[in-house]
Amino acid sequence: MKYYLLSVMQPVGDELPPPEVLAEIGKDLDVFHQELRQAGAWVFAGGLHGPESSTVLRPRDGDVLITDGPYAEGKEMLGGICLIKAPDLDAALGWGRKAALATTLPIEVRPFMGEAGD
Repeated sequence: MKYYLLSVMQPVGDELPPPEVLAEIGKDLDVFHQELRQAGAWVFAGGLHGPESSTVLRPRDGDVLITDGPYAEGKEMLGGICLIKAPDLDAALGWGRKAALATTLPIEVRPFMGEAGD
């Protein structure tokens, strides 16, 4: 069994959907997470605060430089993650498809190195 990371890619600068749309997305995510649990694929999931809340630590000349704000600028930011267990990439992509439909956002599926112990 492998671990896969489903990364929620959120467009930078986009306004949040209206509250009624967010509520529906929240319900869809709850259904998706419950389905993961029932299938034994659930490990962990959660959203992230915006990139403006980040702190970056960079090694520099034997010390560490600490700066506020995101490290990289781009059209998308990491909005949340879901760590799952899946037997192979095809199964992980199936879960990623469901995550994309639930969140209405692009989902990146990426395997962790190594195998899960269970």
